[in-house]
Amino acid sequence: MIAIVDYGVGNLFSLTSSLTMLGIESEVTGDAAKLKAADQVILPGVGAFADAMGKLKENGLDQTVIELAQSGKPLLGICLGMQLLFDSSEEFGIHAGLGLVPGRVVSLAEAFAKAGSELKVPHIGWNPITFRKESPLLKYIKDQDQFYYVHSFYATDCQENLVADSDYGVAVTGIVQNGNVFGTQFHPEKSGHCGLALLKAFAEVTA
Repeated sequence: MIAIVDYGVGNLFSLTSSLTMLGIESEVTGDAAKLKAADQVILPGVGAFADAMGKLKENGLDQTVIELAQSGKPLLGICLGMQLLFDSSEEFGIHAGLGLVPGRVVSLAEAFAKAGSELKVPHIGWNPITFRKESPLLKYIKDQDQFYYVHSFYATDCQENLVADSDYGVAVTGIVQNGNVFGTQFHPEKSGHCGLALLKAFAEVTA
């Protein structure tokens, strides 16, 4: 069973629907005991980094997620949920993250300004990913498969844990892995059959 962390951030319907399509049992919960009893845990998220961290901390779920990761539980952060896994974010100030994946989250707009790029922010749309290292998440997908992104900030300084990236003016971190902790900047639940394949692979990761 996959537990999806419920902390008031994000529309969870498409994620639970995707898992149901795969025949995978899931539960949306903010109960620490249920999260710890699950086989795998997904940390979703949309919106602003600081707001999301604040909501996680309100009922101690930040520490629960950290403890789950430290226990060896397979953990997948999606979109903002992936960004929360990092050390810090520069979204509307400097904010500390969960510290489960080394690196920081920075502004696409600032990166484009430095590069003289006129690409639009937020980055919305389908992009192919390029594999950079092996990972269980890649079990059922291929290099250059396309996934759906919606974001204005991206993770950097994370080469050691970079699994795949996409070219959108800069090398956008698409998938990361630090041991049992995984993250995708794109939305697998909105990425058609490739996204379903990635979620299936995650459901097969064991502690």
